[in-house]
Amino acid sequence: MSSQAKSTVACSAPGKVLVAGGYLVLDRGYTGTVFGLSARINVITGPIQTSPGVQLTEIVVESPQFIDAQWRYGYHLAPEDGGIKVTQLQVGDKISRNPFVETTLSYTLTYINQLASSTSKHSLSSAQLKIIADNDYYSRPDSIQERGRFANFNQPLSAANKTGLGSSAALVTSLTASLLVHYLPTELFDITSDKGKRTLHNLAQAAHCAAQGKVGSGFDVAAAVFGSSRYRRFSPSVLASTGEPGSPGFSTRLAKVVDDQSVWDVEVNKEEVSMPKGVVLHMCDVTCGSESVGMAKKVLAWKAADTDISTKLWDDLQSRNDALASTLREGKLDELPQKINSVRELIRKMGELSDVPIEPPSQTELLDAVSAVEGVYGGVVPGAGGYDAAAILMKDDAETKRRVEEFLARWSQEKDAKVKLLDVKGEMEGARQEKLEVYVDWL
Repeated sequence: MSSQAKSTVACSAPGKVLVAGGYLVLDRGYTGTVFGLSARINVITGPIQTSPGVQLTEIVVESPQFIDAQWRYGYHLAPEDGGIKVTQLQVGDKISRNPFVETTLSYTLTYINQLASSTSKHSLSSAQLKIIADNDYYSRPDSIQERGRFANFNQPLSAANKTGLGSSAALVTSLTASLLVHYLPTELFDITSDKGKRTLHNLAQAAHCAAQGKVGSGFDVAAAVFGSSRYRRFSPSVLASTGEPGSPGFSTRLAKVVDDQSVWDVEVNKEEVSMPKGVVLHMCDVTCGSESVGMAKKVLAWKAADTDISTKLWDDLQSRNDALASTLREGKLDELPQKINSVRELIRKMGELSDVPIEPPSQTELLDAVSAVEGVYGGVVPGAGGYDAAAILMKDDAETKRRVEEFLARWSQEKDAKVKLLDVKGEMEGARQEKLEVYVDWL
């Protein structure tokens, strides 16, 4: 089998919105209802063009929508089955770390090398990767040049304000997928197959958790791989023994955890989640994100300290979340407003009891007001809550969209706030390979 990498390929993965199950999804006893989004992180991977006879062992990653967003890495095979060790190289007079890119490269290249080495003599060729984000991942000043789906943000990445759509999970997943498709023949990795999706999920979860420095619930990576679904987290112990890249035996341990499906007790049920015909999920940018990690710690501390009250509240909230999901699945549109409000009621109660602004008063005021607009069924502050983008369920027609946009424009003026409807919508599909012509302006 040839170990030569393929020509240039592109893969994408969607952002996410956890419509129901914020905080509950951290506990395997509960589930979350997560929707994939039409906004995607795209990664184009191709060979580096060199002069004849010149051999490079370098991976170049760039995000051309931003100023000075380039990361260069050397890589080598670590001794004692340590896998592929990635070392960042200096660009100009500075090194700007990107732990999500660096960790994903190390994990994915290690897995590729391990898989290919077991079937043939293999050497990884150098590659160039371009990360292209759909516009709605970032709040955009009016001066930004749109250029269709992919704006030129004309600022450093560090200055960009995220809208809270799950960019790190989408980035890790699309980066992992693009590298796997680029380096491996279809018989070893097929992104369209169930086996390929499971491989992508397990490897992206491992890399994302390592980059975060902790084992999260993983619902964002699952949505990036599989799209909209009902999600029950995997046990943190699944990834407990992987170890550090470069450590003895890392390559074998990583391949075992990725390939051994029996250790993954994750549940991703796509049949349980759907959007009724004529209904659309839109995101509403409120231009100031939240620190969800700190919020989660406080909520979990309250849950541990007040188990009787917190367990009853979480059980009741799970029932209401399930009722909302089944109302959507069955298309009972007249019941939607009441089901959404019943979920919000308990979310606010959890916020009060834990002293965490899960649905802050300003978000309550906004959601109540927008829910009164004709054609709107209701909205929630998704995921961990706070001041990230809100999710609105509404009729999927131009008139309703126009009314909501006009309402938000008036609201922004009256409240001296910047609130706007994003173009992004809920969609069902997860990670996929893309045609290169989608990115013609950026190749």
